[in-house]
Amino acid sequence: MRVRRFGALIGAGMALSLALSACGSDTEKTEATTVLQKAQDEKKLTIGIKYDQPALGLKKPDGTFDGFDVDVAKYIAKELGVPEDGITFKETTSANRESFIGGGQVDLVIATYSITEARKQQVTFGGPYYVAHQDTMVNADNNDIKKTADLKGKRLCKAAGSNSFRRITDPPPDGKLDIDGVKLVDAQSYSECVSKLKSGALDAVSTDDLILAGFANQQKGSFKVINDPFTDEKFGVGMKKGDTETCEAVNKAINKMYSDGAAGQYLDKHFAGTGLKLVKEVPTMEGCA
Repeated sequence: MRVRRFGALIGAGMALSLALSACGSDTEKTEATTVLQKAQDEKKLTIGIKYDQPALGLKKPDGTFDGFDVDVAKYIAKELGVPEDGITFKETTSANRESFIGGGQVDLVIATYSITEARKQQVTFGGPYYVAHQDTMVNADNNDIKKTADLKGKRLCKAAGSNSFRRITDPPPDGKLDIDGVKLVDAQSYSECVSKLKSGALDAVSTDDLILAGFANQQKGSFKVINDPFTDEKFGVGMKKGDTETCEAVNKAINKMYSDGAAGQYLDKHFAGTGLKLVKEVPTMEGCA
């Protein structure tokens, strides 16, 4: 009797184990393998944006978000199948964009994220959704820096995780201008760069013109952009390396955003009156391969 009972218990245990294994297999089969699949299945996405860049990605005192990148993120998410209330925005800095994507803290990064060959080794980029140009901002009363070459011997901000300073100080391929004697001043973010510029702790901030225009417009009369652009900065949508399905869907969304006029409306909304020449034609996509 005891042998039969023991054998029955073993059999029941094996059946339960097999049933649980089967359930686990079903779960694995239905788990989203791309951001696009997650968007379509769950109707939710976590998108990394900047919190401290006026006109691009800014968290307002009431907890809402505003800026060109925010509007672009909402448009792309909608085209992927996610309503606005399904988006969770997560603060993403220049220094942690790659680690957040690789570690799964965010599904997409839309945060003035310039597409570079070095970054392509770590993430896949959709876009660009806009092509900005690196320029330089100084205090409004500064008459010493009128062109980029005047940065020689001057104090320039070096924002953590950003490559903008290299465009000035280094030769190609990583840099561009190879200007000697530039004194780099460390900062954690571009908002800190701007604060240091205003206080006199440095002489100039150089980065993408949309970023500079946003800060200059926020504090009218405090700063001026010297209007001496010298690079093309292709703002991309970062995602996990190899996710070509999502990349292609993002590119389709960006093309639609320009063709239906939404991109132009967003640019006017955030940058009209800043003096920038806004480009409202769809940029050439980089390709997802």
